[in-house]
Amino acid sequence: MDVTPVRRAFKYRFHPTDAQAAELSRTFGCVRKVYNLALAARTQAWTLRAERINYNATSAMLTAWKKTEALAYLNDVSSVPLQQALRHLQAAFTAFFAKRAKYPRFKSRKKSRRSAEYTTSAFRFRDGRLTLAKMAEPLDIVWSRLLPQGAQPSTVTVSQDAAGRWYVSLLVEDPGVAPLPATDTAVGVDAGLDHLLTLSTGEKIANPGHERRDRARMAKAQRELSRKQKGTKNREKARRRVARIHARIADRRRDHLHKLTTRLVRDNQTIVIEDLTVRNLLKNGRLARAISDAAWSDFRSMLEYKAQWYGREVIAVDRWFPSSKLCSYCGALQEKMPLHVRTWTCEGCGTTHDRDVNASHNLLAAGLAVSACGAGVRPQRSTPGGRPATKQETLRREP
Repeated sequence: MDVTPVRRAFKYRFHPTDAQAAELSRTFGCVRKVYNLALAARTQAWTLRAERINYNATSAMLTAWKKTEALAYLNDVSSVPLQQALRHLQAAFTAFFAKRAKYPRFKSRKKSRRSAEYTTSAFRFRDGRLTLAKMAEPLDIVWSRLLPQGAQPSTVTVSQDAAGRWYVSLLVEDPGVAPLPATDTAVGVDAGLDHLLTLSTGEKIANPGHERRDRARMAKAQRELSRKQKGTKNREKARRRVARIHARIADRRRDHLHKLTTRLVRDNQTIVIEDLTVRNLLKNGRLARAISDAAWSDFRSMLEYKAQWYGREVIAVDRWFPSSKLCSYCGALQEKMPLHVRTWTCEGCGTTHDRDVNASHNLLAAGLAVSACGAGVRPQRSTPGGRPATKQETLRREP
């Protein structure tokens, strides 16, 4: 069976020369300007005339803008990133009209991501050397890992983060990503704060607390930033120090999640998780900081796209399923289960449960029942008289 190669982005650090940095900074500014102009034009057309403007119309506007004296500087940078900005705006409106996203917002010079996207007509990639349009020299890329053999990038995205680090992302087809041999292993995964993950195998993965480890350094750097006068070079230096601490935390968190998700996908055919609404959970003022540091949403997104790559299955159990209050042995449902209760004894069968391990067992049973029977997983209102749908798939565990 022919397998369509996966399109995958490989991201690398690079160190631009002064001329390259100046050219890229100009490009970032022009991309932001064109995006905002097109967004304003589309918004005005709909507000005043109830007219929808598409990509082709904004592309014609871009040509006209370049001919004006006020926007003549748009001709100084490559036209491809400007056209790509209009395509991104079109994609944003498509997502909005499909009710998958909010209305597009204007890009900010200080807050928005600094990036520019180049297609094949605007760069040259030969013998591992990448040269962008309007540049005489190739980028000094730190090749931290090899590209797939014979890979040719279809798109190149250059960006600069808040800490001042430069990155280049190359989109290529990776033939090395293929479905793994099928297995009969399945695992339930319960996300938490004391332990980042608890598996139905009984394994508990500690929560590294990346933000907590650097909290004192971050607080000191932010205090120093607050004392600096706005608009001065000292304030910019202090802002960069704060940004570097945040970048260090994010890098460690992302690396840890990549290792966890890769291991889970390689070792298990079916992975059952809980469909958490992280956005609502963040409204809890006492736990919001810890929940953000745990990055449950990032964990789920990584797990899902890697499972799709390697032919695995991820099942999300309904968020209202009482995984913590349900006895995984007899199916009895407890009335209350406060967060501070970490172990409890079932009144029906007398089994003592670890809260998180019991929840992971229930998630696995619920996920297998959904997969096998198509049963919906909704909260049970009372202790069931018989075995619920979540118990139709036995876990083959000894009491």
